[in-house]
Amino acid sequence: MTSAPAIPFVKASACGNDFLIVDGLHARPDLEAVSRRMCDRHHGIGADGVEWLFPATDADIRARLFNADGSEAEISGNGTRCVAAYLASEQGREKLVVRTGAGVKTCTLVRRNGVDFEFETDMGEPQVGDEFPIKLAFGEVRGIPVSMGNPHFVVFVKEFGPGWQAEAAEIGKHHDFKYGINVELVTTSKNSDIHARFFERGVGETQSSGTGSCAAAVASIAAKRVQSPVKVHTPGGVQTVRWEERVFLLGPARLVAQGEFFL
Repeated sequence: MTSAPAIPFVKASACGNDFLIVDGLHARPDLEAVSRRMCDRHHGIGADGVEWLFPATDADIRARLFNADGSEAEISGNGTRCVAAYLASEQGREKLVVRTGAGVKTCTLVRRNGVDFEFETDMGEPQVGDEFPIKLAFGEVRGIPVSMGNPHFVVFVKEFGPGWQAEAAEIGKHHDFKYGINVELVTTSKNSDIHARFFERGVGETQSSGTGSCAAAVASIAAKRVQSPVKVHTPGGVQTVRWEERVFLLGPARLVAQGEFFL
């Protein structure tokens, strides 16, 4: 075994949205750079982000999320659920409270089978704005801004075209959004099922998104396209969102691996 300095980690996935979970005891001054290296899918472990865990006075744990590009984000719904799965596996508890950059989130265990978990998370009250247009290189698109403690722009489409990633990337960096924005492209049907694609700040295309699924569902409900609860179908799996003033997100999380990252 190498004698190089190392950072222990656990890797977890929620609907294909994958995260590295690291005890804050191993945090370094250059968290941005270390997180970026760890998330690199060719030269690192590979993940959409790193959840660094620290003690909290008003929760079971405080989680700081760093995206794959090293930028810090307020919250990931899926990442928070992965943290809850890690804590549940360590402590055997059924209710976990996680302090995020977007406030305290309570995750309630619904099901467990070995390293597979299912939680319902209280995601808080959303903020929904009016639909407005933005001009892009190829034309104009309209979307609904939604905040889940982090910013989202939900665009309804008839289908996901072959170049949707480029469109979403341009939206995400549009000058109307000073600090960037998470983008959801959504198709709806007559029943309460929607399909979504995600392009996230600091990451790019992801297989799923917890806050993105919430934003997509909330915008669809606000636009009277569907009714709560909503099943959100993504490339990584299905999550269920119900909106009763507060938003509740139901979905799986799986512990994938553990090991050490050599510095």
